[in-house]
Amino acid sequence: MSENTLNKIINKKKLKLAELKKKITIESLKEKIKDNKNYFNFKQKIVNNIVNNKISLIAEIKKASPSAGIIIQDYDPIVIAKKYYENKTTCLSVLTEEDFFHGNLVHMYKIKQKINLPILCKDFFIDPFQVYLAKSYGADAILIILAGVTEKVANQLYETALKLNMSVIVEVHTEYEAKNSLQFNKALIGINNRNLKTLATNINTTYDIHNILVNHKGPLISESGINTKEEILLIAKKTKIKTFLIGESLLKSLDNNSIFSIL
Repeated sequence: MSENTLNKIINKKKLKLAELKKKITIESLKEKIKDNKNYFNFKQKIVNNIVNNKISLIAEIKKASPSAGIIIQDYDPIVIAKKYYENKTTCLSVLTEEDFFHGNLVHMYKIKQKINLPILCKDFFIDPFQVYLAKSYGADAILIILAGVTEKVANQLYETALKLNMSVIVEVHTEYEAKNSLQFNKALIGINNRNLKTLATNINTTYDIHNILVNHKGPLISESGINTKEEILLIAKKTKIKTFLIGESLLKSLDNNSIFSIL
C-alpha cells in the first residue's frame, strides 16, 4: 500500500524541522516576537462577523497543492493578498509548507508588512517550536490537523499558541476527530471537506459532522472543495456555519469571482 499524502508531508516536515532546530533557538524566536508589534486577533474578527450575522471568508494564498499541482505560475503572494484585501476578505490563510505547496514563511512575513489583515499560518504543525517560529514571522493563528498529530502533541500546540496570544484552528475530517476537537474550547474548528490521506473532496463532510460541533463555543469553519457563492449560502442556511476557508476556486478566478459578493 502506498504511503498516504499526509504521512509523506509530515515525515518530510520532521526531517526539515530537526535541521532547523539545530540553527534556531526558541529564545531567539521570542526576541523576534517581542520586536514585532503588528499582530491581530484572528478569532475575534470572525466572532464579530458572526455577531453581526455576516459571512466570513478566510482566503487562501498558495502557489501549489498536492491535489491541484501548480495553481499559479507567476506567483506573487503580495499581489494576491492585495486583491483579497480589496475584495473585503475577513482573514488570510498563507501556505508556508515548502515541499508540497511551494510556500515559505517569508511570504507570510512580507504580506504582513503590506496588508492589515489577520493571517493564519497554514502549515503542518507537529512541534511547539513551529508555533514560536510562525509567530516570529507574523502569524496571528495556527492550524492543528488532528489527523496528523497525537492528542498529546495537539494539546502542546494548542497551549503554546494560547500562551502566545494566537488563535487556533483545529481541523477535523471525521466524526471521531470532531468529537475529540470539542476539548479545545477556545479554538475555531475547521471541518475539512478534503480527505488529507486520499485528497478527495466532498462537501457532504461539512453536513455529515457539523451536528457534533454545534455546541462548541468557538466559530465553525467549512474548508476546501467550495467553488461557488451558491454553495456557501446553502451551507450557511443548512448548518448556520458562517465562516469559510477557500483557496483554489478564488485563486483560479482572482479578478472576477462572485464569491466575494457575499462579503
